[in-house]
Amino acid sequence: MSTEDAKRQAAAQAVALVEDGMRLGLGTGSTAKHFVALLGERVRGGLKVIGVPTSERTRVQAEAEGIPLSDLDATPELDLTVDGADEIDEDLRLIKGGGGALLREKIVAAASARMIVIADDSKRVAVLGRFPLPIEVVPFGLVSTTAAVRDAAAGAGCRGDLRLRKQADGSPFITDGGHYILDGSFGAISEPERLSQALLVVPGVVDHGLFLGLATGAIVASPNGISTYGDLTKTRMVPRS
Repeated sequence: MSTEDAKRQAAAQAVALVEDGMRLGLGTGSTAKHFVALLGERVRGGLKVIGVPTSERTRVQAEAEGIPLSDLDATPELDLTVDGADEIDEDLRLIKGGGGALLREKIVAAASARMIVIADDSKRVAVLGRFPLPIEVVPFGLVSTTAAVRDAAAGAGCRGDLRLRKQADGSPFITDGGHYILDGSFGAISEPERLSQALLVVPGVVDHGLFLGLATGAIVASPNGISTYGDLTKTRMVPRS
């Protein structure tokens, strides 16, 4: 089974969790793209849901699929978010943001009673950090912020290359929120919570790609079939507005 087939299998199992009337967070990335496509098939078959996309790219795809859409201002509490991950460990801690949508993905996940991760088994790791950690920063004061991020990461036991993400033409990659992304190649992140706290206090850092305590379950596809982790029915308490 190819990687794309594995992703589609994981997405199909996640779509089976969707019930009529749900308010859904729609993730971004290559695996989430399969989920949105399969969800669109169910919507065209009569399923009634409302989706909140985590990126402009996902919004365009969902509209093309005919999925009714909202946003977190109009629909601030979601039943379920389904999204991919760049890495996932045994404790359902994630690295996300390879596609550049980490900030909106995290906001939507935090507004959801459940977050189910769908992935192929290449994303499973014993220790986070093989995939570079995306850190979203404001453009103003970039050089200063980069130095502060490097120092903060080192103080949390993470040292390595820190690079500004660029587009094919060499210009800085710009997120949907108008920010830049620094990709930190730190290697093994032995204390993700410590690194998270250190980065979030740096002025200029908007957020980072460590998703801690957000995923409630995972569906992982491999050539041997589908494996699930966590509890696919478990919900988190979501603050009421």
